[in-house]
Amino acid sequence: MNGLVLAESYNTRVEADLARIFLASHGISGVLFDAEIASYGFTAGGIRLMVIEQDLADARRLLRDSSP
Repeated sequence: MNGLVLAESYNTRVEADLARIFLASHGISGVLFDAEIASYGFTAGGIRLMVIEQDLADARRLLRDSSP
């Protein structure tokens, strides 16, 4: 089964969107969860960047390797 899993969480919509676009440029589709409600300050877990389970290892590696 290939459900959506958490690749990373972010504090702002901008950070989350940049990460989603970065993954897309490497062929990995991502979906943001809680992006709208986070703008009102209602989410303790941040904005979640979700990917298909089979892409999780590659997504985390790409995100880790792109961090300063």
